[in-house]
Amino acid sequence: MNVFKEFFKLPEQDKTSFYYPSLTFGVSEHCDPNLITILQQESDVFGLQVLRNGEWIGVEPISKAFVVNMGYQMQIISNNKLRSVEHRAVTNSEKARTRVTMFFIPNADSIVEPAKALVDSRNPAIFKSFQYKEFIAHFINKTGGIDVALEPFKLQA
Repeated sequence: MNVFKEFFKLPEQDKTSFYYPSLTFGVSEHCDPNLITILQQESDVFGLQVLRNGEWIGVEPISKAFVVNMGYQMQIISNNKLRSVEHRAVTNSEKARTRVTMFFIPNADSIVEPAKALVDSRNPAIFKSFQYKEFIAHFINKTGGIDVALEPFKLQA
């Protein structure tokens, strides 16, 4: 069963390469609004951190390996079974850092909702159906903490 065919036409892909010269600002804490982010880090320069149990933990760069982050759309499709990870990029005062990322982004008109296979009487849907463009418009304009992005898309209990 290909769950993603239900929710997305062909996902858009945004391939990006980032170069973080030393002494620049990193990227503040956030969760990705897309479906999945795949990134490759240089094998000797730390910079990516994830928040776990209230503590920032460095993600060790491993040569020829990829880091896969679940975005908010995967959290919604999985009905909260998979969670978007809060992360940030910090700078290294001694060495510049390069990473290559690929973002899997739904088409703007795609309908996003919990997968029917994951919803039943014991596991009711947590999120309502919506178009991705509704989510991204809210995400761009949101103010407040990380959890604010999902609130308007939750079903009322």
